[in-house]
Amino acid sequence: MRIALITSGAGGMYCGSCMNANTVAAALIARGHQVALLPTYTPMRIDEAPVARERVFFGAINVYLQQRWRLFRHTPRLLDRLLDQPWLLHRLVSWSYEVDNAEIGALTLSMLEGEGGHQAKELEKLVAWLRDDFAPDVVHLSFAFFLGFARRIKETLGVPVVCSVQGEEIMLDQLPERYRQRILAQMRRRVAEVDAVVAPCHAYAEFMRGVLEQPAERLHVAELGIAADDYLALEPRAENADTSPGPTIGFLARICPEKGLHVLLEAFRLLAAEMPDARLRAAGFISAHDRPYRAGLEASIADAGLSERVEIVGEVDRGEKLRFLASLDLFTVPTVYREPKGLFLLEAMASGIPVVAPRHGSFPELLAAGGGELIEPENPRALADALLRLAKDHARCRAHARAGRSAVRARFTADAEAARYESLYQRLVAAGAARVG
Repeated sequence: MRIALITSGAGGMYCGSCMNANTVAAALIARGHQVALLPTYTPMRIDEAPVARERVFFGAINVYLQQRWRLFRHTPRLLDRLLDQPWLLHRLVSWSYEVDNAEIGALTLSMLEGEGGHQAKELEKLVAWLRDDFAPDVVHLSFAFFLGFARRIKETLGVPVVCSVQGEEIMLDQLPERYRQRILAQMRRRVAEVDAVVAPCHAYAEFMRGVLEQPAERLHVAELGIAADDYLALEPRAENADTSPGPTIGFLARICPEKGLHVLLEAFRLLAAEMPDARLRAAGFISAHDRPYRAGLEASIADAGLSERVEIVGEVDRGEKLRFLASLDLFTVPTVYREPKGLFLLEAMASGIPVVAPRHGSFPELLAAGGGELIEPENPRALADALLRLAKDHARCRAHARAGRSAVRARFTADAEAARYESLYQRLVAAGAARVG
């Protein structure tokens, strides 16, 4: 099968959605399929071997210029290709700059308008490449904000189009109301133009069913997976917890308010009073926008007298991430929103680290077979108590570590996720062939 997977570069950030797109594309290739992983806006930044095409569609410079000035909606393609050069887009994302939420709202709305939006020229380039250079059997859009692509793809190629949903409401909530409502209305119109909508867990599928106003049969679930071998090769500290002087608690996610590091710091302050040998390590990308958040966290750490026991590591690459996980006894990312994915939880589980997670979003489904504890969201006291219980109960830690690893092996590998998508694609292609026949 020939599969075109259209995803989004994340502006120089390690992004879970980008990394998962690369992971599943590589796994589909390993299963014998021909896959074109196509980045948009900027080149992808991932911590695994990349399989994406070098060309970037809807390059960020062209998209921005076409949004702002009518002239650039009619420039020759040679100039567009120059502005889409990967080295130039890499340089763009190395600059620190703030984008106004109103600008993001206007651009998102224009992209959803597809052939009627300001970036219609970019859409035609994508459709032409799919038709002339790859000829896919199915096209998969990685985000609901790409729904505006579906109509032209289906008109030109006549193939099934799938669209993933994976956290769009987080960005929507940050936009001015005048754009948010128009974007929602456009998403609800455009979703009828795809053949299937896919969510990473049942809880999020049900949530987005309401957001998009879709019947239940239109929403499918494809649980995520990870390239697990590196994590499974780590020696779990839980197996030797009896000899540990005190637990090292870890956090690995983007350092921003949504991921809840401030909740963990408050929980650690409560825990530290009872466990003087406990340590906390936090790693993850920090954007220019979130640097004041980090500064506030560091000030609160100093005020609590915990500077010697808390370390904010910052961004880590693949090797550094594995070493970071190998240093942990317990793991938590207490998100304050309904996390739809939770890849960081799967990485910790595969590494044999007992986890504590809020009882919302994907977490109850990821931990259904064991691997850790669920707690009330946004409750530092509950988080501290759960971490304390695990730190004192080495047998329970070992049981969670083993159960978490078993769950990843059984359900959450990259190949298992690829098999789920393969099954969906095959059903859609067969249904399309039956209609034509």
